[in-house]
Amino acid sequence: MANLSMAGALASAMLFMAPVHAQSSPMSLSDRVARLEQQQQNQDQSRTNLLNQLQQMQSTMQQLQGQIEELQHQVQQLQDQSKAQYSDLDSRVGRLEKTGTANPAAPSSSAAAPAGAASTASAASSATPAPAAPAQPPAESVAQKGAALKAYNAAFKSLRAGDYVSSSRGFREFIQTYPNDALTPNAFYWLGESYYATTNYQVAVEAFKHLLDQYPQSDKVPDATLKLGYSQLEMKQTDAGVATLKSVVAKYPSSNAAKLAQERLHRLSQQAAH
Repeated sequence: MANLSMAGALASAMLFMAPVHAQSSPMSLSDRVARLEQQQQNQDQSRTNLLNQLQQMQSTMQQLQGQIEELQHQVQQLQDQSKAQYSDLDSRVGRLEKTGTANPAAPSSSAAAPAGAASTASAASSATPAPAAPAQPPAESVAQKGAALKAYNAAFKSLRAGDYVSSSRGFREFIQTYPNDALTPNAFYWLGESYYATTNYQVAVEAFKHLLDQYPQSDKVPDATLKLGYSQLEMKQTDAGVATLKSVVAKYPSSNAAKLAQERLHRLSQQAAH
């Protein structure tokens, strides 16, 4: 009986010790669940961060796309403006060519007068001095005008072909050789355009300013003022550039240059807002 009692006591003790042994295991079920939940939270946070980065990238791409479209629109406008200017200049050059060929030297009065009139004039001249005939332009001036037009067209042809180095050299030589020609103001404008196209903004500014100072009545003044403002902005002279563009809008409100100036000012205000 004593042995049976001891065996029962031993079995009871082992029964009560079993839960204690289970609780002292290396990781309980609740710990493993907590660990899995923490891992899930970390993964969720990583996904959230990646999603935010993706959204930021999409927003940046949309902004870049908008800027690209705006630049494409601006380039198209500049191309249209250049085509219109080239066409206008071509028509003016054509008129100058017609003027040069349509006004030959007038025949002398002695050759044109009939014989009787010549004898009468000779008799009258002995009593009363005849008024001096108006001086006819020398033949050299006609040849010089033709040479000037040829030089101008050569420089302008280089400009249209995109050879800005040759065009700037050609317009400089034209200005030096024919400083009083009717096309000299235009030559200053296209000289500035040649320098602007090659990012020589400081020299472009000098050309545009010379046109504005020396030829204020030229029909190139609005466009020269516009490009002066563009050049100042490219040189980071923002205040001066903005003031110049505003002067285009104020002085020449109905011109195409004023429209382009307004568009540039609008973009500048939008950039400043951001």
